[in-house]
Amino acid sequence: MRKRCFLILSPLLISLFIYLFYRTEKTVVNELLIQTISDQNYSALREAISTFLPLNELIIYSLPEGLWVFCITLTSKSFYVQFLNRQIHGVWIPLVFCVGLEVFQLLNLTNGRFDLMDIWLSLLFWTIANYFFKHSPDKQNILKPLNSRSVLCFGSYGIVYLAHVLT
Repeated sequence: MRKRCFLILSPLLISLFIYLFYRTEKTVVNELLIQTISDQNYSALREAISTFLPLNELIIYSLPEGLWVFCITLTSKSFYVQFLNRQIHGVWIPLVFCVGLEVFQLLNLTNGRFDLMDIWLSLLFWTIANYFFKHSPDKQNILKPLNSRSVLCFGSYGIVYLAHVLT
């Protein structure tokens, strides 16, 4: 269980770091940090970190989504969703989710910019999580029974809200 938590939390912490210090200040997570430590302290910390550790655009703008897809794939693969009379394996949901978000951005239905590189990196990290990390307890309906694994899965999807850009 510890190894699984490490596999999920490490990429999320890397993404959090990138969002906090390299992405727009208008995301939910950045607004929360600014409210906690003040705008002046946040700006100074952000400037110091981004100067000390410059990152290229691929890492700043595409890697966090790929890492997030990696995490939600790991948390989703032991579940299925019952839809009408069909069971949809949870491992496919991250792909639908990330491609759907990019399409919504392309159609200007949500904030953000469509980026094909985001889709490619998401597909790469999905493949790694799906094929190289074999953790296969019996598949269960994500809603029945609701347990710590399913709450972790829902939480990993909910984290995307922290990256939401406030207008």
